[in-house]
Amino acid sequence: MLTITKEFHFSASHVLDKLPSWHKCARLHGHNYVVVMELSARSADLTEVGFVRDYGDLDAFKTWLDATLDHRHLNDAMDISPSAEHLALWVYSQWVEKYPELVAVWISETPKTWAIYRERDSVTPDTRPGPPG
Repeated sequence: MLTITKEFHFSASHVLDKLPSWHKCARLHGHNYVVVMELSARSADLTEVGFVRDYGDLDAFKTWLDATLDHRHLNDAMDISPSAEHLALWVYSQWVEKYPELVAVWISETPKTWAIYRERDSVTPDTRPGPPG
């Protein structure tokens, strides 16, 4: 498998209202989010040029991200609780039909935290490398 990634950024607020009132994330707060789209293809499925997908094709995602999530309140934009985990799943479900090579969406709320939604393993049993030597 060959894999490409592209990173995007947006800022938004949210409230995780199912948390106890003493939890800091139960209050209105915001993040400068990082979104990584991960796309994979087998070498036989690359484009004629040799791409998994042309990075320029991901411009539509950036346009959608800016219009749908940037400087928005995620509780209003999403139909599920806007945790990082749900956000990764939600973004994946919005885009997998347009980008069938999409295998994972990574979401970061802080420089040290990531939530990843991966529909399927990008390494299947028949493509895992064997033992060394």
